[in-house]
Formats: sequence, structure tokens, C-alpha cells
Amino acid sequence: MSKVYIVGAGPGDIAYLTLRASQILTQAEVLIYDALVDRGLLDLVPAACILVDVGKRGGQPSMPQSQIDLLLVEYAQTGQMVVRLKSGDPFIFGRVTAEIDALIAAGCQYEVVPGLSTALVAPLLAGIPLTDPVLSRGFAVVTAHLPDDLDWDALARMPTVVILMGARQLAAVVTQLLKHDRSIETPIAIIRWAGTPQQQIWVSDLGRILLETGDIELSPAVIVVGQVVRLREYLKCGHSTSPIDPNLTPDGHVDRPFLVGKTVLVTRAAGQASEFSQMLRSRGAYVLEMPTLEIVPPTSWQDLDREIAKLTDFDWLILTSSNAVDSVFARLQHAGKDSRALAGVNIAVVGQKTAQSLQQHGITPDFIPPNFIADALISNFPTSPAGQKILFPRVETGGREVLVREFTDSGAIVIEVAAYQSQCPDAIDSTVLAALQNRQVDILTFASSKTVKHFHQLIGTSLPADWQQQVCIASIGPQTSATCLDLLGKVDIEATEYTLPGLLAALEMGTQAQN
Repeated sequence: MSKVYIVGAGPGDIAYLTLRASQILTQAEVLIYDALVDRGLLDLVPAACILVDVGKRGGQPSMPQSQIDLLLVEYAQTGQMVVRLKSGDPFIFGRVTAEIDALIAAGCQYEVVPGLSTALVAPLLAGIPLTDPVLSRGFAVVTAHLPDDLDWDALARMPTVVILMGARQLAAVVTQLLKHDRSIETPIAIIRWAGTPQQQIWVSDLGRILLETGDIELSPAVIVVGQVVRLREYLKCGHSTSPIDPNLTPDGHVDRPFLVGKTVLVTRAAGQASEFSQMLRSRGAYVLEMPTLEIVPPTSWQDLDREIAKLTDFDWLILTSSNAVDSVFARLQHAGKDSRALAGVNIAVVGQKTAQSLQQHGITPDFIPPNFIADALISNFPTSPAGQKILFPRVETGGREVLVREFTDSGAIVIEVAAYQSQCPDAIDSTVLAALQNRQVDILTFASSKTVKHFHQLIGTSLPADWQQQVCIASIGPQTSATCLDLLGKVDIEATEYTLPGLLAALEMGTQAQN
């Protein structure tokens, strides 16, 4: 039976993860994590790690605590290394007692690994000291999940109060503090998504905060009440070099990442979404991942293995995706060969991402078309295709036929072989489906026509008929846009450079235009 590690993830960004937590994540065989955990931390676990999302975010679908307890015990009894990843610190409103009780009852070993609590980190990153020799000689930390259960008379007498899980109870918090004789001029700060690129801060007083925040979605947030909130402006004026507000420019204006406050849905294949997701997070987005492709081996490796055995017969090898690169080198290794087997064969690739995948194997492509689509490969090919023998490892079914047809019509001999298969997943993650149904997704991104087709297949009739009206649909290029128009009825943003950075740039331009 293995030990279960109950790990604090800290406030969000991987920069605030403890070294011990990082070491444990890199060895995890099963990861059971909460909704508020930064998805970037999931990149630390091994590729074969089993990922279990149990939710645990206020107002959102989540697994019952009793079922989480049972999961921990069941996985621990398999002998695998189990990590329970919780936002902040496990012992600060982390509901960890029930999990530990279940593990002890089942005779399972466990270890609790501390994390930086948002109760401490959020005020610090907002430039608010919780203690001060004059303004605050102590502070209280509470959860407002059940505001009626709190001793508001005692809290109102504390110089500084830090409130977790209180964004949706803000009206009750303000009412109770005023009822218990806190002045309407008492400063209050709300720090949303602390420690991430999405961080936003509202500073006001008890008399005005409800009017100033209105219907804004504030959760997840940490609330700080007390005179220490006023120190935030003082510390900024002192030109502190501490990370009080990473978005504050020298002239005092706030220059926030352009996707702050936006929820973006990424539909790339499982295992391929993380790079683009991280790009979006760095621009302030809250990212949901809905893999609409699963990359699996072809029905048979026979054809690819046969052609790899006679690579010297070919003039050109054409690779149009990282998946094709991975498959070719995997089969080379299977045959006891390496990149030297490609000596003497010209290699053409479509897209910088494919070129980078090839370069990881020590090979620079001989030709990359100026536009990163297969059509440009044909029209810009560096030699006459006539008489050229071309090996084209590709997706087994569903790929576009234009490349093969055009090369064949030009007199080339094209040998197509199945290198991988991309299939539609069985279902949508329940959290993603709920976000779509509740119109909580602002931007929907597609990096290929097949992701559009599979998205359309997966949603079926589960969304309202007019769901597209309030979501921005962004496409990586013209072929993907055509499929969006055909199946989804519209496309709002199209990249001019058909790459993920190009799609990100198009989103920035589109967002600025809307503002």
C-alpha cells in the first residue's frame, strides 16, 4: 500500500509552489486535484499519471467529499503513488480532516505537505501588509462560506480581517460589519485570482464597495478589511521593488494582460493543449481545456515500417504535423535506427511547430513553406515535383486530400502511409459542459478543422440553440474557419499567421478592437 501525499498547491502560479511539493508532483502516479489548482501545475506530473478532477469550487459542480475520501483510499490500496493536490495550504479551510480520517480508518499512510495560503499571499501580492505597528497589531482569518455562523461582534473589533470564500457573500459581509459598528469609511480590498496573471484588485470602503463592484464576478477572491488597506498606495509611492502589482507601469497606470477576466476554451488534443493554455494564462485568461482529439496509433504500423526500411528510395519526406514526426521517430527507434537513417532524404514540413518537433531530433527541415498550410507546400515547393518519389506519413483517416492530389497531378509518386489516428473523445468533461451551458465561456479556440468537427459532435444537442451568440469563436486559419462557418455558423477571429502564436496575436487584436 502506498503513501498518500496531501499537498498544498499555493495560491496559483507555479512560482509559489514549494520545492517539496514540486518534487512530489514529478513522481505522482495518481493526481486528485481541486478546481482552483492552477492547470500549469498539471504539466509537472508524468505523462502516464492518472488525473482526477474533483471540482471543489463554490457554485460549481464538484464531487461529494465522501466520494473523494473513498477515491483516496481506493487508489492508495492499488500501491500507486497518490497525490491529493489542494489549493493554498491543506490545513487552511482545506476540508482535509475528513480525508485524513478516511485514510487512517483504512490503514493508509499519509503525509501533509504545506502550501502558501492565499490568506497570506493575496494581501502581500496586492501590497497590503496584514500587520503594522500602528494600524494593525493582529489579524483574523475566516471563511464566509457560512456567514451566519461567524462571530461578527468579535470580528468587527479586530483591526484587520482576512476573509476567504466570501466573494459571493460580499453583501452579507458588508452588512454584518456595518451592523457591528465598523465605519462605512473602513477600507476594503478584494483580490481576485491572486498570484496569477489574471489577478485583479478592487480597493474601496465598506460604504461603496457593493456599488462599485456591482454584478462583477469576483470569485475566487480574498477580501481584506481594515486600515492596512490604505498602506497599499503608500507603498507604491515609495517605489518599492517588491511585486506589489506586476501590472503597474512607471506612470502609475495599470497595464493588465489583455485577456484578464476572460474564460477561454482550448480544444486541442489531450497532451498538446498545455503550451497554448500557458500562453493564454500569461495574458490573463482563465483557461478551460476540452480535448476534442485523442491521438492514438494507426490500425497497423505495417505500412510505415515497410517504407522506413527503404528510406533511401525516396527523394522527399513530407511531415505536416508533430504527430507525424513523433510516429516516424518512434518507428525508427523500433527498427533499431535513429536520425542518421534520414541522411540523403530531403524533408519538408508544414508549420513552425512541426519544424521544432523535427529539430528536437537534431534535424533541420530542408523546406518550410511561407504560409503554414499544406496548400502553400505545393505552390512553393523548391523543385519540380515531376518524377520525385515522396513519402507522406499522415493521419489514417479524415485528412485533406489536396496535397496528395496536387503532387500526383504534377507527376510526383506519393506513397501515403498511416502514421497515427486522431479520434473523437467519448464525452465532454462535466466542468467544461457546465461552463458552456451557463454561458461562462467568453472565447472558443480551434486549431484545426477536425477539432471543430469533434467539438460539434461532442456538444450534440446539449447546449442552447443560441449558444454561439455570446461566445467569440477564434480560428487558426482559413480551412478551420470554413469548418466553423459550416458547423457552428460563424467565426469571429481568424489568425493571419497560421500558428498558435498567430492565433494568440489575433485574439489580442480582436480583444482590443472590441474594447
